[in-house]
Amino acid sequence: MNKNNMPTAVRAPTKAPVTLEMVAKLAGVSPSTVSRILNGTAVVSDAKRLAVVEATKTLGFVPNPLARGLAGGRTFSIGVVTQAIDSPFYGAALRGIEDELDPVGYSPLFMSAHWNPSAEARCLEVLRARRVDGIVVLMPRLSDEALQACAQALPVVVTGRDLRGEQLFSLKFDNFTGALRATEHLIALGHTRIAFISGDEEHPDASERHRGYRAALQAAGIAFDPELVLPGKYHEISGLEAVHHLISRKCKFTAIFAANDQMASGAALGLFQNGLQVPEDVSLVGFDDLPTSVYATPPLSTIHQPAYELGRLAAASILQLIAGTQPTAELPPPELLVRGSSAPARP
Repeated sequence: MNKNNMPTAVRAPTKAPVTLEMVAKLAGVSPSTVSRILNGTAVVSDAKRLAVVEATKTLGFVPNPLARGLAGGRTFSIGVVTQAIDSPFYGAALRGIEDELDPVGYSPLFMSAHWNPSAEARCLEVLRARRVDGIVVLMPRLSDEALQACAQALPVVVTGRDLRGEQLFSLKFDNFTGALRATEHLIALGHTRIAFISGDEEHPDASERHRGYRAALQAAGIAFDPELVLPGKYHEISGLEAVHHLISRKCKFTAIFAANDQMASGAALGLFQNGLQVPEDVSLVGFDDLPTSVYATPPLSTIHQPAYELGRLAAASILQLIAGTQPTAELPPPELLVRGSSAPARP
């Protein structure tokens, strides 16, 4: 009771905070090793890194980003410039980035540039103003020179380019070989009239896929027909419009190679609307292997591009650059996945 004869509130005992030393003891490493692993600056075995991550989860340890930032001059945030947050391909890549950064206490800041170089430049300015510790740019439209200039100020990882520098690293998928394999698959099935729905030719991955398509035709002795090449924008609607364009011009074709799965999905709808069946009338092959492609009717034959792994490796590489280590990550080679949408050409 207090002096006013009012009952005194009883405070519940507070749980002692989890310390760095407690995490170190459970993980079987030193506190300094825990600190460096959480800061992303440690060069240790995967077993030690996993032990620390598991210990933080078991104990419920939550690093104090403000204290860490004051101690090391960092914000423990990574800027990520994507082209379209609502894209299923980029969505998978962003998930890979999150999953790689979260265990070591880094937070991603996502911005969308919508395939616009000016918007990309603005994104980089905003992220630098937020004092991020590094930047990941997915499939940039900016020039190599602009990306190299940004890397003079802070670590930068880009995808879809072939760039290297003290604070610059790139991950590039073999789009040429992927398109080559897709077209070769259709040729092996007896198709010679293969339409190609391209991506934005101003972007390197689209031009490389177009080059792979043409190389496969040339190797097989099939004459290139520009009438069978339709421009696309990597969205479903451009695949739909491409098929309507082919049919309205009465172009003869027995197969379609679409430069990504989203356009292949639109192409499938266009074929259906014109009374054509896949693969009985027209075989169809995509590129990317989106999670939804295996559930298409019929399941889509496609080139597997590991979007999640791309994001994970990009995030791991930016952490290595921040730690002063040169990354060595490489993406796996393209893989052709043959499903129900491609079949032998009718005699």
